[in-house]
Amino acid sequence: MAYFEGENMTGGYGNGPDIINSCSVKVERGEIVSILGPNGAGKSTAMKAMLGLLNLKSGSIKIDGKDITKLSPQDRVKEGISFVPQTKNVFAGMTVEENLEMGAFLVLDDYRSIIDEIYSLFPILREKRNQLVGELSGGQRQQVALGRALMIRPSVLMLDEPTAGVSPIVMDELFDHIVKVKRTNVAILMVEQNAKQALNISDRGYVLVTGENRYSGTGQELLNNPEVRKSFLGG
Repeated sequence: MAYFEGENMTGGYGNGPDIINSCSVKVERGEIVSILGPNGAGKSTAMKAMLGLLNLKSGSIKIDGKDITKLSPQDRVKEGISFVPQTKNVFAGMTVEENLEMGAFLVLDDYRSIIDEIYSLFPILREKRNQLVGELSGGQRQQVALGRALMIRPSVLMLDEPTAGVSPIVMDELFDHIVKVKRTNVAILMVEQNAKQALNISDRGYVLVTGENRYSGTGQELLNNPEVRKSFLGG
């Protein structure tokens, strides 16, 4: 049994059609797992299902052996799951430090030490801690979003398109930071359009097509799979 897993998930939004069909995704602590596939394949839907943002018709979600299928998204956060959405993931009118403090809403004791840990992971944030986030570059804002998600010391970090809209140089830098977070023994589940680069840092990956698992394997296996290369990696 994996640390965090969605097993045979089937469901969609409201009364609409199913977007994911018997889809399964698993991630261990200290591991990066990428969910890949074409637009409309159900990648973000699978992640949102694991976060509790849509009701499953069938299937289950477990963390550390505990069934959380019926829990609300808020209660899943209390179980140690943090989520960074693709957009609107920072408070632009607040400083870097205020953004991090907003992430500490579940931390009952002094969170200064956690903020110091975040600054050690992302040194540029210490330097810019009193600056408004809206004045930062796209890559720096994503570091703020990552830092804020880590304020509850999650065991699972879910990232929806973390490198969307940033330059290739910033993308490489963000992936380096994601690897640093993984080394703190966090389970990282990531939906990513930049498939080749994502697989390079992923321990494992899933390729979804029309809401179903089409391919899975280690990052290297998927990079070397001729079918995956032809269909999803541009040759």
